[in-house]
Amino acid sequence: MRHGEVHNPAGVLYGRLPGYRLSEAGEGMARTVAEWFSTRDVTYLVASPLERAQQTAQPIADALGLQIATDGRLIEAGNSFEGKTFGVGDGSMKHPENWWRLRNPWKPSWGEPYREIAARMIGAIATARDAARGHEAVCVSHQLPVWTVRLHLEGRPYLHDPRKRQCGLASVTSVTYDGDRMVGLSYAEPAGATDPHAVPGA
Repeated sequence: MRHGEVHNPAGVLYGRLPGYRLSEAGEGMARTVAEWFSTRDVTYLVASPLERAQQTAQPIADALGLQIATDGRLIEAGNSFEGKTFGVGDGSMKHPENWWRLRNPWKPSWGEPYREIAARMIGAIATARDAARGHEAVCVSHQLPVWTVRLHLEGRPYLHDPRKRQCGLASVTSVTYDGDRMVGLSYAEPAGATDPHAVPGA
């Protein structure tokens, strides 16, 4: 699951920075998804250590009577533009010294390599699967890690257009296993589709 909307009036790429909490709308999203999960057979709940993910997990924990485990492998991707706005106008791209960071979109050169993101997410998913063996687990993470591991599981290239990610706010990307073998992948938006003008960030 991706966390809900974050309060980010400055529109910066907040990444792993502390202090970025859910907005009121984001808190509502978390409650809506908790209700959606209330009829599921969830026995294990784990979240990224970042505050917005922990906040998103809390209503699920309350609804299902579960403790929230924390797994650092679910954390947001590292990004060298963290704390900055990203764009040509008044953003980081108006400064030529930042252009070299975009030299290799396959890696990507501006942040944590896609292969490393996929590897740590696969590890976190496997741990959650084993903890909930025979039942369901919920992992609360962030957009790029969720999308990257989905690309990996579907055998697609990591290079992509961020505007075309199917990973809305508070969305649920589900992986189904038969034993340790993946047999299905699905996507749902229990809190509704993300507003295209939603506050950016992660």
